[in-house]
Amino acid sequence: MPDLRSNLPNVRGKLLLDQPLAPYTWFRVGGPADALFLPADEDDLADFLKALPEDIPVTFMGVGSNTIVRDGGIEGVTIRLMGGYWGKVEPGGPNSLFARAGALDLSVAKASAKAGIAGLTFLSGIPGSIGGAVRTNAGCYGRELKDVANQIEGITRSGERVRFEAEIAQYGDPKIDFSYRHTNFPGDIIVTGLLLTGSGEGDPGELEQEIADHQARRAETQPIKDKTGGSTFANPDPPGTPNQRSSWKLIDQAGCRGLRVGGAQVSEKHCNFLINTGEATAADIEALGELVRARVLAETGVDLRWEIRRIGRIQTPQT
Repeated sequence: MPDLRSNLPNVRGKLLLDQPLAPYTWFRVGGPADALFLPADEDDLADFLKALPEDIPVTFMGVGSNTIVRDGGIEGVTIRLMGGYWGKVEPGGPNSLFARAGALDLSVAKASAKAGIAGLTFLSGIPGSIGGAVRTNAGCYGRELKDVANQIEGITRSGERVRFEAEIAQYGDPKIDFSYRHTNFPGDIIVTGLLLTGSGEGDPGELEQEIADHQARRAETQPIKDKTGGSTFANPDPPGTPNQRSSWKLIDQAGCRGLRVGGAQVSEKHCNFLINTGEATAADIEALGELVRARVLAETGVDLRWEIRRIGRIQTPQT
């Protein structure tokens, strides 16, 4: 990899070197980015990627809700789309909204209620930004992103703009397959915006009450006031599966509720959540997750799949 400092293009946004990433993640852990780029808009992002040498690694990051940044930090350039321009939600046509990638899912849900668009309030139950929801086909309360995403816009690693209409991509014409908590969305594309279409018109007051009910349910059942990354493991079975198994029940069955590694703990409130009790490292959290997976596998025969993304370098112990 070439010298990073001498190969970074000029930008209109912010470009920060050796930038700590822990403050940008909901777990509040992780090492620094070699370089952190906060682009001003799509043009700034596209121009930067076109000029950046191909052998410099690029990592895309949203609000850091469903992410563990490892303690060794992230090599190359980390790109984060959040706030300001990237948080805008605008009318997108009949019963539709266009949300830029950094818009919080809750903000999108509130915008849909204000506009009287039904069918999008479920987004209020998903922690994170709408752009990040694409990779995992995020969902809750019986609905998923695939049910409402009509168009996905993005920029490739080489700086080319692409648009995916429904489930057919113009980028190489692959089909975007949405499955339970997974998509095959190309890994070299950073999502910049989505056109979301609801199920029809709704009463704004009733839709706002739906959101309030979702938020109250989350507060009652999930450790939302703790430093956490949301749901840790995908359920073994998709919704609607007969005798569907839930990850939290399997974790509880394996005796992992309250289990600790260093400063990381399995939540007592909802045991499919890992929390940073205050002094955890990224290594603590990841090791705890792997310990939970091992105990669940030994107890139940189920190999839990991480829902949380783990990125960056593993820190080498100092001698």
